[in-house]
Amino acid sequence: MRRMEFKMERPGLLEIGQQITVTEGVLPSSYYYTICPALAMSANVPFRDRLKNREGVVVDIVENERGYYVTAKFDEPEP
Repeated sequence: MRRMEFKMERPGLLEIGQQITVTEGVLPSSYYYTICPALAMSANVPFRDRLKNREGVVVDIVENERGYYVTAKFDEPEP
């Protein structure tokens, strides 16, 4: 299982165990992923580590001094 972290701006938008769908955005040297409908966004991901599966499950939500972070797992091997 591959895990990916997403930054969420407000609490309560997602719950642990929730099924999610992500969309892929392209930058000049990387990709980024957004949990639909614009609930949380990933950091930039190098081309070689592109996400192949667009559906996953929320496994953890953490609040720290920088905000809320969602960890999701996807049914594919770690890069």
